[in-house]
Amino acid sequence: MIEARHLRVLRAVAATGSFSAAARELGCTQPAVSQQMKVLEASVGTTLLIRTSREMRLTQAGEVLVRHATGILSGLTAAEEEVAAIAGLRAGRVRLVSFPSGSSTLVPAALAALRAAHPGTRVSLVDAEPPRSVEMLRDGDCDVALAFRYDSVHDDSARDSTGAAAEEWGDLVVRPLLSDRLVGLLPEGHRLAGAETVSIADLADESWIAGCPRCRRQLVDACEKAGFTPRIDFATDDYPAVIGLVGAGLGVAFLPELAMESVLPKAARTVTVEPAVRREIVALTLPDLARVPAVAATLDQLERAAAR
Repeated sequence: MIEARHLRVLRAVAATGSFSAAARELGCTQPAVSQQMKVLEASVGTTLLIRTSREMRLTQAGEVLVRHATGILSGLTAAEEEVAAIAGLRAGRVRLVSFPSGSSTLVPAALAALRAAHPGTRVSLVDAEPPRSVEMLRDGDCDVALAFRYDSVHDDSARDSTGAAAEEWGDLVVRPLLSDRLVGLLPEGHRLAGAETVSIADLADESWIAGCPRCRRQLVDACEKAGFTPRIDFATDDYPAVIGLVGAGLGVAFLPELAMESVLPKAARTVTVEPAVRREIVALTLPDLARVPAVAATLDQLERAAAR
């Protein structure tokens, strides 16, 4: 019989590439990891790992078992949390991952309300941009992922850096939160800084400061639709850094309105950009986890925070 603890060990070994690294991650000893792997191989009746002097790799059977382990362990975690909440043993725990502008705007209000309503619920927070945050959710490394996608991903021609379809959320529970419009950010002394509305095409000759990889692709896409390819001189995931670079007169940028809520622009002005570019902000979880009370409460509070 395959035990969950053995699957957790196998998954850690596969992820880290060695018994010693897996032991560090799991907080146990290397001999304990080795022993549990022997028990697991005996249980399934075949070799799961091939060990050489230079590397450790999974056999075909090992790859199959690791692939199934994520879903099995996620389901077990969901079952444990739901049963514990029903039994009144604990209110639960939620591992939340969010992109930075969501972490500084939506998340604080949501978690404050969650703590007030359910003081026994423990929440951890990690920053990650999509698609990494979505990968973490599918891999079982978080329970709720705050993510975003741009309008263009609904176009069948929209592709990610690997050429695959950019939108792959069909297996997840999607809770829509809000539509976040991008605004233009110009240096205070820019010729268009006082305008109410600026056409993207009016910025064709400007130096650009781009954000995260997904935002960068959206910037290029929006500019190319306006008839030009942007000259990107700087790229940074840090919104205050973007604002600082614009304020210093080093270029112009597109930033989500959500990002501007938590940052005070210095020596920079925001303008409405046409045609409008929007991103959809959503909260994602797995179907099994959506039934966990603490996870469901977190989704509800995120939705309420977005509606304010």
